[in-house]
Amino acid sequence: MKKFFKILLMIIFVGLILGTLVFLYQKSKKKPEIYDTKTPFVSDVIKKTVATGSVVPRYEILIKPTVSGIIDEIFIEAGDKVKKGDLIARIRIIPNMIELNNAESRLNKARLKFEDAKMVYDRQKKVYEQGVIPEAEFQQYRLDHLNAIEELDAAEAHLQLIKEGVSKKASASSNTLIRSTITGMVLDVPVEVGNSVIESNNFNEGTTIASVADMGEMIFEGKVDETEVGKIRVGMPLILSIGAIEDQKFDAQLEYISPKGKEENGAIQFEIKAALTLKDDIFVRAGYSANADIVLERKDSILVIPESLIKFEKENDSAYVEVETQSQQFEKRYVELGLSDGVNIEIKSGLTKDDKIKGAKKEPEKKKKEETT
Repeated sequence: MKKFFKILLMIIFVGLILGTLVFLYQKSKKKPEIYDTKTPFVSDVIKKTVATGSVVPRYEILIKPTVSGIIDEIFIEAGDKVKKGDLIARIRIIPNMIELNNAESRLNKARLKFEDAKMVYDRQKKVYEQGVIPEAEFQQYRLDHLNAIEELDAAEAHLQLIKEGVSKKASASSNTLIRSTITGMVLDVPVEVGNSVIESNNFNEGTTIASVADMGEMIFEGKVDETEVGKIRVGMPLILSIGAIEDQKFDAQLEYISPKGKEENGAIQFEIKAALTLKDDIFVRAGYSANADIVLERKDSILVIPESLIKFEKENDSAYVEVETQSQQFEKRYVELGLSDGVNIEIKSGLTKDDKIKGAKKEPEKKKKEETT
């Protein structure tokens, strides 16, 4: 009986050793690697660069007063459409006390001069009618009388201008009535009734009463990095994406590239402008932020593969891919490359649509399940 147990223990021990050896052999045995394969396909390749900016009207005019005063009445609000010459606001003049005093003094002097000239004229007229003085002498008295009348009218008009900003003779062209200088839409009215405004002159740009723009002609204003500005030129097409308008693309054409760059956050940026093609059923508001894809080069319906499949030889910098000859057996094949958009790349020669190209290595099913759990 003891002998039987010894033999059994030896058999179990030998079995454990053999099982361990088999397990270690299976563990050390390298499993075959399996790779995904990709086939070339026909697609469009667009090489582009991106510019950030905003959409603004081509013509935006700031309406400013030509006299200083207080806003007495506003006739428009933001969003209204106006025509050239339409009334926007009326200004009430606050006269300068020194100028007012001088104007009143001038009027008093003109009135005194007029009364004196009238008395002399009336007296000399009677003498002239009696034939005492010749007509040539009387002509001078009449001229002095007419000059006094004109001076009185000018003094009255000047005083009225100081007080009200308009004279009776030029009431239709009053500079207290602010009118639109273009046809378009009112974008902003930054003042309210009662606000003081300053006139626009050589020393001050004046207070903006309203901004008016032609919303039918919009442009994209953006900036391009110095590393990209050398690749673009006037006339290039742009594909515009406006953040506030989803699932819509707008066409534009580059029409201006700044000859001078500006430093922003350590990088040199160049300003660009592009004419935007609007759509009838979409209203584009001024100031929308937008991104513009500038098309540097484009090819349609060409044979491409994912750029990640391309490999390069260090010695001669040649490009190649690994093409499947038999199941999971690959050979090196050199290819001629073309245009790339950073994702797909054009294959000029070396491949056909039926070729299968070695891709990434497949992960074991067990490992995939562990990652998902």
